[in-house]
Amino acid sequence: MQHRTLGTGLTVSAIGFGAMGMSQSYGPGPDRDVNIALLRAAVERGVTFFDTAEVYGPFVNEELVGEALEPFRGQVVIATKFGFAFDADGRQTGLSSRPEHIKRVADASLKRLRVDAIDLFYQHRVNPEVPIEDVAGAVKDLIEAGKVKHFGMSEAAAGTIRRAHAVQPVTAVQNEYSLWWRRPEDEVIPTCAELGIGLVPYSPLGKGFLTGKITQDTAFSDNDIRNTIPRFDAEARRANQALVELIGAIARRKGATPAQIALAWLLAQQPWIVPIPGTRRLERLEENLGAADVELTSDDLGEIDDAAAKIDIHGARYPEHLERLTNL
Repeated sequence: MQHRTLGTGLTVSAIGFGAMGMSQSYGPGPDRDVNIALLRAAVERGVTFFDTAEVYGPFVNEELVGEALEPFRGQVVIATKFGFAFDADGRQTGLSSRPEHIKRVADASLKRLRVDAIDLFYQHRVNPEVPIEDVAGAVKDLIEAGKVKHFGMSEAAAGTIRRAHAVQPVTAVQNEYSLWWRRPEDEVIPTCAELGIGLVPYSPLGKGFLTGKITQDTAFSDNDIRNTIPRFDAEARRANQALVELIGAIARRKGATPAQIALAWLLAQQPWIVPIPGTRRLERLEENLGAADVELTSDDLGEIDDAAAKIDIHGARYPEHLERLTNL
């Protein structure tokens, strides 16, 4: 597995592993032992970068990742996130990024992850009620205390990233980014390039759509998040098949799968971009990692961009109440 550097010094595998789907969002999955085995299989295949968050579950995803990766302490990088509040029963109740809350979250995440320091600590969503300078200052305190190594932000606007970076250097920004969500190219990616910040695309396969395995007739389980996403309405899926067909045509020519082309396209955008596809199946893990060996030429990339520019993507990527939490 090739490696890449986020920010000025966080070296990780070129493709990471997003663990969220093991605990939520995509319906019933394998049991805990199967998930632990898959996370360890990822390490065995060269993955050194794993992504989780306290809100995934909540809490259980961090515990899962912590148990699975405990034998590999010092060999892997674990990213987690703060930024939400919970009631006494563990239900998420809104945003919270006050400095004292951030520090409590860090202590709890350290225990669940079974580590001495959090490698990369993201603000999960910007809280407009708390100055970003206060948030960055709290993480700076945690870094100085040895509890956190690197500061990250997720779905933040370019101006917010700049303000935070002036207080505590931001190592990575995690945003949704893929061939069917390219808004980060407008301001966030240029800002990362200017400031020397890495970009970690989540949902790099469009929540599965860019794999070509989802059609307008695909039925999702009752608790699958895609039931709530406008982009996954049957009409939108039918319209958006044009993008899948484009990726599929390139894949056939390159002897790859559509998923590998979608990931290889991301890798080709910048040497400091590290996608974190998630999966609950070994064969999909191996397929995703194979994207690192797919070489897209400048002609390939130009063809993809020219064709993609003519395709109108239908449907919002989030319900309105969730989209309001982004780009703040």
